[in-house]
Amino acid sequence: MSTQINRSWQMSGFGLSRLSQTQGKVPEPGPRDLLVRTRAVSLNYKDKMIVDGVLIPDLTFPFVPTSDAVGEVVAVGGAVTRFQVGQRVLGQVIADWPDGDAPPVLHKHTLGSSLPGMLSEHVIFGEDAAVLAPPSLSDIEAATLPIAALTAWFALAEATRPVAGQTVLVQGTGGVSLFALQFATAFGLRAIVTSSSDEKLERAKKLGAWQGINYRTQPAWDEVARELTNGLGVNHVLEMVGGDNARRSLNALAADGRLSIIGLLGSMELSFPILPFMRNRIVVQGLSIGHRRAFERMNQAIETLAIKPVIDTVFGFDEVPQAMQHLESGPFGKIVITTS
Repeated sequence: MSTQINRSWQMSGFGLSRLSQTQGKVPEPGPRDLLVRTRAVSLNYKDKMIVDGVLIPDLTFPFVPTSDAVGEVVAVGGAVTRFQVGQRVLGQVIADWPDGDAPPVLHKHTLGSSLPGMLSEHVIFGEDAAVLAPPSLSDIEAATLPIAALTAWFALAEATRPVAGQTVLVQGTGGVSLFALQFATAFGLRAIVTSSSDEKLERAKKLGAWQGINYRTQPAWDEVARELTNGLGVNHVLEMVGGDNARRSLNALAADGRLSIIGLLGSMELSFPILPFMRNRIVVQGLSIGHRRAFERMNQAIETLAIKPVIDTVFGFDEVPQAMQHLESGPFGKIVITTS
């Protein structure tokens, strides 16, 4: 296997101009490793932040970015018992979090940040950091699950328990947000989606959104959300932006509401007053993807609920720079790169 050529995209420094395609040897799996021939890789906004030098400024080069991929097991280490050659698998992004409480130092063993990423034709997964891909999904669809889907699932089904009829507010129409919308709809929650595009809001309603709010034409979207809920507020907000946006998220919440901090599209910090938290008994939870057992539960639910990931655009393996640039356009759903 080691004599074969393995194509990868590697960063030699920060900036898209320093991301280039290289060739090397196919890696050898260790005793408890899987060698996986990737079929599709999906992008998350954090991948662009890493390439731009925003998220991990002390990154060591050369480095292969991205975290999400689906592929076929083509070789296994001698001590592997959980998987066989020929199975289709996904990588558990936080590789040392199989279940229960998170590891003491989160992201110490994380694909695409502290561990090499997925933009290679062949990659290594530890056998305890992999799950079977849902059979009903294509490679392009399955590749979108490890971060976006699992983060949404963890926010709605693991960190709390969904109660049919309650209201959840989802910010934007990116990968995490649309998975959250689909899960919320399947759980019987009333989902409010915010966006700056009426066209995207209409598409969100076709996916099951109860209401849509254009925050460009209605900048006081928190007040609109309160009006839609007869002044009570929403039960759960998925905060995707950060900064001062969190103030509006807080104001949109009902008493005993939950604020899930997921994204940092607008700022690396949060800003809001303290008294409303105390008066309304607001629960604030920071989320960082989820553990492997939750991933397995989610994949079973995806099969049962017949959920199909929303794909914005598919690029070829030679079009990685264009795919990264497309992240800036505000895609509706996920961007995927095929490796074949």
